[in-house]
Amino acid sequence: MSRPRSLQIGLTGGIGSGKSTVARLLAQAGATVIDTDAIARSLTLPQGAAMAALQTAFGPAAVAKDGSLDRAWMRQQAFADSSIKQRLEAILHPLIGAETERQAAAATSSCIVFDVPLLVESGRWRQRVDRVLVVDCEEETQISRVMARNGWERAAVEAVLAQQATRAARRACADAVLFNEQLPLPALEKQVLTLAKRWF
Repeated sequence: MSRPRSLQIGLTGGIGSGKSTVARLLAQAGATVIDTDAIARSLTLPQGAAMAALQTAFGPAAVAKDGSLDRAWMRQQAFADSSIKQRLEAILHPLIGAETERQAAAATSSCIVFDVPLLVESGRWRQRVDRVLVVDCEEETQISRVMARNGWERAAVEAVLAQQATRAARRACADAVLFNEQLPLPALEKQVLTLAKRWF
């Protein structure tokens, strides 16, 4: 007899919202978490499946000394030229999609969480998943967290925010919103566990 279909949740949130922390808490609650950002990073490691195509498309400047994608260089190029961003996505997105589906097919838990930073922007995930969970906080909090965590200049964080969906657009897509503003970790964990019990 085939096993029941897993509940499929799309998890998203702007940079610095605390989405990765929520993903970790959901995993602790028993969900299988499929991290599309981690998949993208693995594809662009030295000898990664995307590296040959990326070097062909963007030249040796796209490759760091260790053979991985020079992410800082690529980010700068993509922000400066939308056509470069489109070419990058045309290479990465099919590979990310294939690995995402492979991991989902292999999952045995009752709940699969797809951790997708650009879930709302992609336009296709709302129909792909059963529920959408958004991690939200004030934009100024996002900026200060990323500056502290990544050592970025404020302008660099603001440039990323400008490329992402607005808070209102994400919330409009959500079945549930975790407002992660000045929340101590135990309080956030309690909210995540409450949601997990309700959903799976």
